[in-house]
Amino acid sequence: MWIQVRTMDGKETHRVDSLSKLTKVDELRLKITELFNVEPERQRLFYRGKQMEDGHTIFDYNVGLNDIVQLLVRQKAPPVDVVKSKDKEAELSDSDSGCGSTQSESDKNSTHGEVEGQTAGTSAQTNTPELVDPGFGFYKINELVDARDLNMGAWFEAQIVNVTKTAKTPKEEAAEAHPAEEEILKIALLPSTISKFYPENGVIQLLVKDVRPRARTVYQWHQLEPGMVVMVNYNPDDPKERGYWYDAEIQRKRETRTVREIYAKIILGDAGDSLNDCRIMFLTEIYKIEEPGSLGDTPAGSERSNGPECKHCKDDPKKNCQWCNCKICGIKQDPDKQLLCDECDMAFHTYCLNPPLTSIPEDEDWYCPGCRNDASEVVLAGEKLKESKKKSKMASASSSSQRDWGKGMACVGRTKQCTIVPSNHYGPIPGIPVGSLWKFRVQVSESGVHRPHVAGIHGRSNDGAYSLVLAGGYEDDVDDGNEFTYTGSGGRDLSGNKRTAEQSCNQTLTHMNRALALNCNIPVNDKNGAEAKNWKEGKPVRVVRSCKGRKHSKYSPEEGNRYDGIYKIVKYWPEKGKSGFLVWRYLLKRDDDEPAPWTRDGKERIKKLGLTMQYPAGYQKEKENKNEVEEAAATPSKAKRKRKSQGSDSKTSPAKTTKKVKVEVYKLTKEQKSLIKNDEQNKKVWDEAMGSLSLGPKFLNKVEEVFLCICCQEVVFQPVTTECQHNVCRECLQRSFKAEVYTCPACRHDLGKNYSMAVNKSLQDILNQFFPGYSNGR
Repeated sequence: MWIQVRTMDGKETHRVDSLSKLTKVDELRLKITELFNVEPERQRLFYRGKQMEDGHTIFDYNVGLNDIVQLLVRQKAPPVDVVKSKDKEAELSDSDSGCGSTQSESDKNSTHGEVEGQTAGTSAQTNTPELVDPGFGFYKINELVDARDLNMGAWFEAQIVNVTKTAKTPKEEAAEAHPAEEEILKIALLPSTISKFYPENGVIQLLVKDVRPRARTVYQWHQLEPGMVVMVNYNPDDPKERGYWYDAEIQRKRETRTVREIYAKIILGDAGDSLNDCRIMFLTEIYKIEEPGSLGDTPAGSERSNGPECKHCKDDPKKNCQWCNCKICGIKQDPDKQLLCDECDMAFHTYCLNPPLTSIPEDEDWYCPGCRNDASEVVLAGEKLKESKKKSKMASASSSSQRDWGKGMACVGRTKQCTIVPSNHYGPIPGIPVGSLWKFRVQVSESGVHRPHVAGIHGRSNDGAYSLVLAGGYEDDVDDGNEFTYTGSGGRDLSGNKRTAEQSCNQTLTHMNRALALNCNIPVNDKNGAEAKNWKEGKPVRVVRSCKGRKHSKYSPEEGNRYDGIYKIVKYWPEKGKSGFLVWRYLLKRDDDEPAPWTRDGKERIKKLGLTMQYPAGYQKEKENKNEVEEAAATPSKAKRKRKSQGSDSKTSPAKTTKKVKVEVYKLTKEQKSLIKNDEQNKKVWDEAMGSLSLGPKFLNKVEEVFLCICCQEVVFQPVTTECQHNVCRECLQRSFKAEVYTCPACRHDLGKNYSMAVNKSLQDILNQFFPGYSNGR
């Protein structure tokens, strides 16, 4: 098998070939060293959140075919230069810091003493601190400014506590074409309004372009004109409520006898994102944007009003709220006894927990009962991987065999699952015609034609059998093409992880044998068997022939596994087999409208549909790599003879050209065409899908792709076509509305709280035509 290894930044990805499920992590590191040129001791490997440790196999971590393992490269420890002079050390820390939070020891004491005092008592501040000119730039220390939050683009009130400058790097200088003498200003800011968007110490570092003088001039109504860029209060989530302060360009102004309205384009940061035609609710709080260098006499204690921190209780101190206070009781008291979960950010009183805590834990990270993982299941770095109960019961866990069973494709596991029809679906799978070929059984499982990896019969003892595989595993099987005699399962000792063995006891009409009997159109007789009078009325069974049965049957494919259509059970009976033990036999006859793949008509149809051998992703590349290794390992004389023979062949024989066969166009019935025409809401989507009619059976793959629900990742069921031309399952949309999300799951278009979820019946009818039975499992 093969996997992919990708660096954490995603810049470098390599494929690691020739792996087994039993490959040790230590061996994987050596292969990674060859590809990435990174020593094993510097490699940290992660798969699905787990750190892979030496001594375990990739099977222990459930790594599958073509899965991605992430590589984090440990940095080499740089040589440490010891600075003997304390004065020199302080000087270096001053020059390298770029902000007041990493200054020398004497500066830290003075600056942070001031910062902490301002953070604790900003609103009670009465004296304006003296402005200190740093000797460069527009801004002075202690000046009141507006600072832009880089994530949301809103402006918050702040105060400068330190100003430094850093020379441009050669790369920045080349990119911006500025002289090397010009410098970038870096400013450390203290927010005057404590906000969740700032670090706990209240100090952040910003470039000069994200800072401007504090807005202090309020525009009057008559001064506002379309085209002006001003600062307004706006709430993108709830436009009628108070929010944060954004830059906005006035688009239109409307005034009547009783109403004044302004609509503006809200500018969300420096990246160019914006919200158009937004109505501004607070018309008496529209500020002029001040230019750098303009100092005003804004009082230090004056603060603009922002929206409430909690959208649920609107910061009402009398109202209990489980969102901004204790998640259990919601009572707004004892903030010093509240713990904040590091996963969900919810608060919990220590005495509300079960069991209650007597004191605040000393651990840096704390998780609430809902987010905390079971410590017994967590594997810490360097610890041994805990063996799962399921794997400890496997035969491979106790087997003394030295055979490396992990190289087989059956051990890889499914990389995808058929969701077009439920697992208990009878009859053909939509989009998979007779004659479809797969290289490995695991691919047959992924297609949904026969879901078990190894077992020959797929069914339920209380329902019936859905599919079976003819692989020549039983000596009593007889195959005549359009009909065959099949031997039931059981009666063999498969202990010790064996896949097959000789008959060692009698078979019984239970489990899968009973499931096959239920398909016969007659009541079950577990003693003598039974024969159907009208066998065509029985339940259909999908039949797959494997190349392993080629030694017994000429109807089996020469390579891979082939879907041969629908068969039905005529009769079943018990008899003594060649081994001398009792076996159950079943006679099946073909009952399919599509021609059998071994007939002339069947072969013509396979050519028309363009059906070829299907391989797993990356399989051909793996095969090429193996061939290259084998050629390199060959002796020089053999390799030379091989090259010589290849060269002579290329000179004498003309290059073989494979004739490209035109694939038969997928034909729609009149009813299907009519239903598609009636679905006017999805005309654009159907036009896209209809362009794939020339691909034959693959047209259904295109339909599945364009009508995939973005929520459940399956073909939409009871589809709701939204105003924005997206299709979502009604149940998925109802779940979204229940969570108070009233937007389209695909594009976030606002649908409104009272949106009518009308099912698009035309689309549902046509999807039932293309994928009959797909809704049974929904």
